[in-house]
Amino acid sequence: MKFSAIDEYGLRCMLQMARKGYPGTMTIVELAQKEALTPAYVGKLMTILRKGGLVQSIRGQAGGYQLARPAKEISVNEVLEALGGKFYSRDESCSKFPGQHEACVHSVDCSIRSLWTGLERVISGYLSKSKLSDLVIPEPDMEKWLKAQVAGPVPLKEKA
Repeated sequence: MKFSAIDEYGLRCMLQMARKGYPGTMTIVELAQKEALTPAYVGKLMTILRKGGLVQSIRGQAGGYQLARPAKEISVNEVLEALGGKFYSRDESCSKFPGQHEACVHSVDCSIRSLWTGLERVISGYLSKSKLSDLVIPEPDMEKWLKAQVAGPVPLKEKA
C-alpha cells in the first residue's frame, strides 16, 4: 500500500498550518519554503484542501490560508480523503476489472472484497481518531503514542 505524493505533501502542509495554530494564516510561499516544494504545487494542494472544506483562503495583506477548524477537530482521515479519496471503495473497485465479461465473475461472492472493506474500516477508523493536533509533537513522542494506539488483528476461526 502506498500513499501518493499529493497525500503526503498535502498532509505535511496541513501539519505546518496546525503548527502555526488556529486561526493563524500561512501563504503559499511560506508553505512552499517550509516543505521545499514549488509554490505552484502548494497552490494545487491548497485548492484541493479548500474544496474539501479543510482550509479557507483569506484575502488581504495578512491573507493566506488558514485551517477551517482548530487542528484538534480535523482528523487525518478527513485530510487524506479530501486529497485522494478512500483507501478502498467497493463501487470503484468492483466496477473496474480486466476481465472479458460485463461484470466481475466474483460480484456475488468475493472474500477479497470483504478483506478490503474490513481494511478500509480499520484504516479509516484509526485515522479518524488521529487528529492534526496529535501530529504536532516530536517524533519519539509520536512513536510512543502510536504504540499505545495499535491493537493486533483478531484472526478468523478456521473451518473444521
